[in-house]
Amino acid sequence: MLEIGPGRGALSAPLRQRLDRLVAVEIDRDLCAHLRERFPEPGMRIIEGDVLQLDLPQLLAEEKRSTLLVVANLPYNITAPVLFRLREHAGLVRRAVLTLQKEVAERLVASPGTKAYSQITVLLGQCARISMVRKIPSTAFRPQPKVDSAVIEVEFQPGRIPVRDLRCFQTVVKTAFSQRRKMLRNTLRSLPAPDADGTLETADLERLAGEADIDLTLRAEDLSVGQFARFASVLGAAGLSG
Repeated sequence: MLEIGPGRGALSAPLRQRLDRLVAVEIDRDLCAHLRERFPEPGMRIIEGDVLQLDLPQLLAEEKRSTLLVVANLPYNITAPVLFRLREHAGLVRRAVLTLQKEVAERLVASPGTKAYSQITVLLGQCARISMVRKIPSTAFRPQPKVDSAVIEVEFQPGRIPVRDLRCFQTVVKTAFSQRRKMLRNTLRSLPAPDADGTLETADLERLAGEADIDLTLRAEDLSVGQFARFASVLGAAGLSG
């Protein structure tokens, strides 16, 4: 198990009581010194560094493991980067239990057609099942933040929704949500033209959307993850590389 940002060890202590081995990555040098003093036993490994720079395959090799379980009370400012970092290694991270800002959690579990449904919903939903475990009021924390939090469980399933070209899929999703209140007919015209300079011609966009059975009068928030994957596959087959 990998704990991200253990701080002073409030979560590390009960985890250590239940685990034979816990690895924790903490960026703060002074907190690392505190953790090493508090948990001197060999079953606890403290890594001083930035989790966004941590080599997860190397860590698994050093620990003689094939997959990771991740737990974290994530700082709000690095929530999205950490989620996308774990997504990059979805084949190595079996499951993650994360405490994060409630609004972000609501976006991650949102359904198509809702305001909370967003780019991060689609990109994470392509390779993971995400569920809301519980909501936590701001009053549960010291010092008290200005926002409420929530615990989510992320079960990574690489290829949960198959995508032929991941870069193309990401490009389509990001472009579609870049102006989320506009119809897809308008937002997706800024996609690069397949095998050519410039952007996608309207006639080509209409034709490719027809092949993918995508209604271009819809907005990005109306498409399911599967529909995005299908449209990206058609665009990729036409030569869009992302």
